[in-house]
Amino acid sequence: MLTVSMISPSYSAKLKLTMATSGSETDARSVAIANVMLPMISDFADVRVGYNSTMFDQGTELDAISRGNLTMSITSAQELAQFFPEFSIFATGYVHQDAAHQVRVFNHELMDPFKKKVEDELGVKLLSVMYLGKRHVNLRQSKDELTVKTPADLKGVNLRMPGTDAWQFLGKTLGASPTPLAFNEVYTALQTGAVDGQDNPLPTVVDKKFYEVTKQIVLTSHLVDLNYIAFSKKTWDKLSGDQKLRVQQAADAAASWGRLRQLQLENGLADFVRSQGLDIYEPDSAAFRKHVQAQYVGSEFAKSWPKGVLEKINSLGN
Repeated sequence: MLTVSMISPSYSAKLKLTMATSGSETDARSVAIANVMLPMISDFADVRVGYNSTMFDQGTELDAISRGNLTMSITSAQELAQFFPEFSIFATGYVHQDAAHQVRVFNHELMDPFKKKVEDELGVKLLSVMYLGKRHVNLRQSKDELTVKTPADLKGVNLRMPGTDAWQFLGKTLGASPTPLAFNEVYTALQTGAVDGQDNPLPTVVDKKFYEVTKQIVLTSHLVDLNYIAFSKKTWDKLSGDQKLRVQQAADAAASWGRLRQLQLENGLADFVRSQGLDIYEPDSAAFRKHVQAQYVGSEFAKSWPKGVLEKINSLGN
C-alpha cells in the first residue's frame, strides 16, 4: 500500500481520499492515476492508495464506495453489470472498435442515463473512461499442441475469466470453458496448470509476467477493454465548484495519458513476447467475431440493453 501525502497551501483542510485498485503500481492505469491525476489535485487532497487489492478485494470496490468506505477506484463495465445489467452492452465482444471509439461513446449523450443510474442508485460517479487494451487469449499450450483458428478450437480449454456473469458469458462465447479466478491468483494457476489460459491485453501479460508461464498468445482482440475512474458521489457533492472542475480535469488528463501509454505499449510488446519464446499469431478474426456476436443475440444480457443503444454505439464507430 502506498501513501501519497499532499500538503495544501490553498485550502484550510485537506480532503482525506482513498484509492483502491487490483492493479500493480506499474500497471498503466495505476501509473496514470499516480503520475497525472493525483498531482493535479495535490494542493487540496491527501490520497491513500492501495495496489494489488491490498485495500479491498477485486470486485468489492464499488460496494465499498457505496458504503462510504472508499473514495475512488478503477472499475469495469462487467462489474457495473452486476448492479445494472444494461452495462453488459459495454462488455460485449467486438462492440467497441478501438480506444477512440470508447471515448466517443463515453462522452456521448447515450451514456447519460447509464451514468445517472449509477450515481442515483449506487452513489458512484463515473469520471472518465480509461483504455485497458485489446484482450487476447493467452495459453499454456504451445501452438504445436493447440493451434487456435476458430472458437471451436477452444472447446474444453479452461480459460480464466473474472467471476462476474458478464465475464463468464464472454468466455463461453469464445468457445472456451470459463473458470472464475481472482486476478492475483492467475500467475500461480497458470504455473500449476489449474487453468489452461487467461485473457488480457499485451501490456497486462507483460506487467504480470504471464509470459513466463504460458507458451502462446492468440490475437483474438475479442474485447476492446475499458475501465472507468469511479468516484464517490457523496464526496463529489461536498466538493466546491473549483474542486469538482479540477478533479474532473485531473481524471480526464490521467485517462488521456494512460490511453496513449497503453497504445504505445501494445504497439511495441508483440516483439518482446516473441523474444520470450511465445508463439503469437492471429486466428480467423471474422469467425470469432461472427460466433461471439451471435451468442449475444437473444441472450439475457441483450434483453437488458435499452432499445436503440447498440445502434447508437455502432454509429459512433469508424
